[in-house]
Amino acid sequence: MAGKNYYNILGVNRSATEREIKQAYRKLARQHHPDVNPGDKSAEEKFKQINEAYEVLSDEKKRRKYDKYGDQWQHADQFEQQARQQPGWNFQRGGGGRVYFNEEEAGSIFDDLFRGFGGRAGGRPQPRKGRDLEFPLEVTLEEAYSGTTRTLSMADGKRLEVKIPPGVKDGSRVRISGKGGEGHGGVKGDLYLVTSVKPHRLFHRHGDDLHVDVSVPLVVAMLGGEVKLTTPKGKLSLKIPPETQNGRTFRLAGQGMPHLGDSSRGDLLALVKVVLPTKLTDEEKELFRKLGRLRPGKG
Repeated sequence: MAGKNYYNILGVNRSATEREIKQAYRKLARQHHPDVNPGDKSAEEKFKQINEAYEVLSDEKKRRKYDKYGDQWQHADQFEQQARQQPGWNFQRGGGGRVYFNEEEAGSIFDDLFRGFGGRAGGRPQPRKGRDLEFPLEVTLEEAYSGTTRTLSMADGKRLEVKIPPGVKDGSRVRISGKGGEGHGGVKGDLYLVTSVKPHRLFHRHGDDLHVDVSVPLVVAMLGGEVKLTTPKGKLSLKIPPETQNGRTFRLAGQGMPHLGDSSRGDLLALVKVVLPTKLTDEEKELFRKLGRLRPGKG
């Protein structure tokens, strides 16, 4: 990434907040992901750049080094050591800016970098776990209901099959152990799949409850009967009591979304939509007129 500007790659300014950086990363990663652009080498290279830029700018310490040294940020430790040994030493950054150090500044940053190293410069760094990474992943409601598997294309070109458990929702974080950034003498970090669920044409999700409309013919609403109700598992029969009003809601316990991490489920709430008859025959019209005469003013 030498000579490249991480901020430009993510399309954010240098004062961007952690949240703005994360939002920009998710949008770009989804746009340039190899699975979305099969066979497109430029998209694959862009995806690698986006991940590398995010790995630096989402890490407070790495970002501080990058802001100070630009594309030479990976050599920050050597620069800091030189600055500590020679107060007033300066570093010429590739972009033309000049960074000066004094004894107090260099000592402060140096001490922070070597925190936990025994309190002295030159000590052997302790092994550190790699950076945890995030990967945005969109799933359908059906996939969130039953669970699914996905094959991901990683930044290093490898492919990884992952399992998405039932019950995920917008913002759920599925942890894939040991598939994050490389460690510094320690184990690799973890990969977190951050899920978003596509809107569904029938079901509206509220927490782990599902809401769905159910069409009920006028005669069934008046006299009672059964109608077919669509659930994530398929069709079932819903008993409609006589004189059911339009807008009534029936709650079907345990027919909603699974709770993430356990075997229980939310409920399915069916909202009655009474369907009025159309294209009435003369006989049917007369029956309604008769009903109107029998129930004047009562609807």
